[in-house]
Amino acid sequence: MATALTGLTFEKISTEEEFAALGDSWNELVRAMPRPSPHLLHQWLLAWWRHYGTGNELAVHVAHRGNELVGALPLCVRRRHGLRVLSFLGAEQIALADLLLAEDEGAEVGAELAKHGASTGHDFADFHGLPSSSRFAAALGPSRLELIVRAEAPVLELNGSEWEAVYRTRLSSKHRGLHRRRCRQLARLGTIQTTVARTRDELAPALEVAFELHALRWRGRPDRSEFGTPRGKEFHREATAALAALEDVVRIVTLKLDGRPIAFVYYLALEGTMYCYRLAFDPEFQRFSPGLVNRYDALENAFAEGVTRVEFLGGMERYKMELADRTEPLFEGLGLPQSLAGRLVVSGRLNGIRLRRYVKRSSAIRHFYYEGLAPARRLFRIGTGS
Repeated sequence: MATALTGLTFEKISTEEEFAALGDSWNELVRAMPRPSPHLLHQWLLAWWRHYGTGNELAVHVAHRGNELVGALPLCVRRRHGLRVLSFLGAEQIALADLLLAEDEGAEVGAELAKHGASTGHDFADFHGLPSSSRFAAALGPSRLELIVRAEAPVLELNGSEWEAVYRTRLSSKHRGLHRRRCRQLARLGTIQTTVARTRDELAPALEVAFELHALRWRGRPDRSEFGTPRGKEFHREATAALAALEDVVRIVTLKLDGRPIAFVYYLALEGTMYCYRLAFDPEFQRFSPGLVNRYDALENAFAEGVTRVEFLGGMERYKMELADRTEPLFEGLGLPQSLAGRLVVSGRLNGIRLRRYVKRSSAIRHFYYEGLAPARRLFRIGTGS
């Protein structure tokens, strides 16, 4: 009897050359996602693997119906502290990660891909950026993969509104007044200009400016992102150039004062959605709020290009929540242990998360930690020289 799997062939892609050959057919699957992720576009993932894949194992599972690519699960096995960790390509740098299916393929195909992915040799799995509607997580089930909220991910639905209408109705009069005041103050300092880079030739210099502003913004402060690292810079140079050549999804909006860049917003536009990615400003101009001014410039540009939805991603910062309709959280998925060491790591991490949640809910324990244990924590800091 014929089933949904009849006529399908499944394969594991384990070399860069094999993955590179998938090309355009891969991006068609990304665009068919319920919540398409630009971080799953072929050019983005291939560039990430080239710069972060050394010493790791490529494990991309694909499904073909005849010669047509109809499903894919972009995984890799990374080595961390002597253990093999199954994760999405993109690891912690990815958002809205999930398995990919052609529009006319059913859940059975996704379940089979998930089965193949879970059978990849590893110690435990750690998947970042999963949406709440993840087909991959649903196929595995909660007993095999536990989901933990990692980002609230605010979302703005435009519903055909113009930017001016959203600006006027979503922002308070006080906030609009602050924005106008900052614009006037900056204009008194010199000539203000906003540029939008989207072609390969425009993006290359705009990206270098973004690196410089990012470094200024985070100088002397802990920066857990990869954006400003040597490897991170090389990755973004390759990814933005490749995407600009074939997909036209990258935008870098830069605010300049007398030709000097003072703020940038780096976002991706895919299937009518703006995905906010990175922003920073020159702290020398902090009292003039150039980041605030440039954020609204970037939103206005995205609206003018016809976006109908904004994925702010990340946390619930005030400027996001003032505009957002709701949050659609992103999750980290932990589980699928295949070894004793893997089981111990998953159990330890999940128990640690549960303990932190319990402590946050209990006012008595919070008081004990912050007040009762304060002398011990101070003594520990002195003893460790920190």
